[in-house]
Amino acid sequence: MKFKFALAAVLCCATTYAHFGVLLPSSSIVEDEKDAKETLTFKFTHPFEGEMMNLEKPRAAEVVADGVKTSILPVLKEKKISNLTYWEANYEIKKPAVYQFYFDPVPYFEPAENKFIRHITKTVVDAYGAGEGWDEPLGLKAEIVPLARPFGLYAGNIFTGRILYKGKPAANVTVEVEYLNESNLKAPTEDHVTQEVKTNAAGEFSFAMPLAGWWGFAALIDDDETIARDGKKYPVELGAVIWVKTSDYAHK
Repeated sequence: MKFKFALAAVLCCATTYAHFGVLLPSSSIVEDEKDAKETLTFKFTHPFEGEMMNLEKPRAAEVVADGVKTSILPVLKEKKISNLTYWEANYEIKKPAVYQFYFDPVPYFEPAENKFIRHITKTVVDAYGAGEGWDEPLGLKAEIVPLARPFGLYAGNIFTGRILYKGKPAANVTVEVEYLNESNLKAPTEDHVTQEVKTNAAGEFSFAMPLAGWWGFAALIDDDETIARDGKKYPVELGAVIWVKTSDYAHK
């Protein structure tokens, strides 16, 4: 009986998938006016498994371009899938620049892990070949600052970033990596669903992305704040998340 109970507990833990804040633009590179009207999608999911959690309206949602920060909270529109909430926003890109979009969610309580999850999530769009400013920190409490350009990537490219926590490099931090599985791919084992790498002493990590599509990187940090719930204080998993897109070569 004890063995069966232990085995059940192990199996339960093995199927606890990684959480990811998700922020995807309709185009990661804008070269033509037809792509300038971006549709931004905000979700909270298990990306590879295609499972979604409820996402409350974020506490902050902004775009930064040429050093100017603009809130996009007023244009967020609530959407539903099977009674679960996600959000969309339309944003028109009007000039050449690198646009960094991000959102800071209302922390999500995860009973299975007995903690709150707060994933500050961003993505980067290059408009009309501006190409500069993609490595500028936004001053978020936790963020991934790209060391490899986060757009115009091929499948097989290595993505490298630095994790900043309160403005300082975060060493020995676990970075979870997942592919946004939109093609009904099957992982060979549960261990293949979420990849993991660690940051070095400078807060840097690297990962080679084998497939074309969207890749999410979530650096997980034990925050220095707690959140009270039902008279008890719970820890907060602070995630610095970035999404980048890879492409295959095209034939002429």
